[in-house]
Amino acid sequence: MATTEVVKGRLMILKLVAIATVLMLFSACAQDTTPPSQAETETEAAFAQAREKMVEQLIENWGISDPGVIEAMEKVPRHRFVLPEYLDDAYEDTALPIEHGQTISSPSIVATMTEQLRLKPGDRVLEIGTGSGYQAAVLAELTNRVYSVEIIEPLGLKAAALLEELGYGVQTKIDDGYYGWAEYAPFDAIIVTAAPYHIPPPLLSQLKDGGRMVVPVGGPPGFYQTLWLVEKSGDQIKSTNLGPVRFVPLLGER
Repeated sequence: MATTEVVKGRLMILKLVAIATVLMLFSACAQDTTPPSQAETETEAAFAQAREKMVEQLIENWGISDPGVIEAMEKVPRHRFVLPEYLDDAYEDTALPIEHGQTISSPSIVATMTEQLRLKPGDRVLEIGTGSGYQAAVLAELTNRVYSVEIIEPLGLKAAALLEELGYGVQTKIDDGYYGWAEYAPFDAIIVTAAPYHIPPPLLSQLKDGGRMVVPVGGPPGFYQTLWLVEKSGDQIKSTNLGPVRFVPLLGER
């Protein structure tokens, strides 16, 4: 009997030791919220300062005046969307190469095209050409109904993952953007970030009455295209020339 009690006592001690060990490990994990290093904090501060300067230039040099667009450009961390080798140029007003022969548009083009859409909260907007995801993030600062199509699968999946990581609720899919996204049509606005040789008829049909589309048209690659603002009113289409631009071509089979 005494031996049995001793064994029970030892088992109880072992259980208590095991429970204490688990609690200690749990506590250590819960407290392992390593703060950012001083170098990381200083780097983010430098990016924020560069972003602020970029926005000042957009206002002064490009006449960007829409408060919502200005705020969106101030918030979106462009340095998260560029390749590591171009971090130093993240807030320069220039297009930069990304994977698969594509580019991230210059901040001035992103701001100009976005401003032309005249987005309001709740507007449904379609982006053709997700690319890095930067333009989609800017749109998502203005409305919570952003849909983006990318034909290059690795590029689209990477952008979708980054947008989710940053908290942007953008719906994305891998497909030929020439045909739009009929499932969610009609759209209040459509923005095309690659240049077709003509305005795709499916996009016109998916544009809401009273909607606005901004699209670069022309080619071939390496040459300037024309940026058009297309406004739809019933059966009438009004097109306004916004000037020369240079985009990668819209990919896909026609």
